[in-house]
Amino acid sequence: MKKFTILASLVGALFFTAYAGNTKHDAAEAAKTEVSAPAKGKVYSVVADKSELKWHAKKVTGEHFGNIKLQSGALNVAGNKLTGGEFVIDMGSIANTDIKDEEYKTKLITHLKSDDFFGVEKFPTATFKITSAKPVANAAAGQPNYTVTGNLTIKGNTNPITFPATVTVKNGVATAKADVTINRAKYDVRYGSESFFGSLGDKAIYDDFVVSLNVTAKQ
Repeated sequence: MKKFTILASLVGALFFTAYAGNTKHDAAEAAKTEVSAPAKGKVYSVVADKSELKWHAKKVTGEHFGNIKLQSGALNVAGNKLTGGEFVIDMGSIANTDIKDEEYKTKLITHLKSDDFFGVEKFPTATFKITSAKPVANAAAGQPNYTVTGNLTIKGNTNPITFPATVTVKNGVATAKADVTINRAKYDVRYGSESFFGSLGDKAIYDDFVVSLNVTAKQ
């Protein structure tokens, strides 16, 4: 199991939705083709309690923040270089951190878990599998030093995604940090999306949301 299942994603009454599924099957088939060859290297297992995924989503009238947990995952490392990875995100762990009113917070999380957004009962996990990890030449210290590409699956819809990441490997510990922008419209997360419903004025929720990951894995 090797992968960044960043998943996750989420927002308050302010999330993402997905493009209907006409590209879903093609993307899924492409994913199968791309990952047919196993990644090389040693397996570094994710340390869940030292790893963190945060989400940030916006709507016309505001924004929401929260976090979500990795269920499992691993990075593949060869010669201190990232070669692959696979991650599973626990969609049932979606949480909000900006709302203080407990009743409103509960309503938001319940809505995010519903079929309007992530359909957690039917799709309890999201996954991310790295298909390419290319080092960035002459990357400055502390700056992204890899371009990571992989297949992200949310609500049964799989699409390729690419993002810059900062990866370090030292003394049997690997860490990976990145800010990943996800278009929820590609994953059939429709509520409040103008991609599906046209102009919604101040009721619109933007399709793009960001998941910030900080993953620690050990041999």
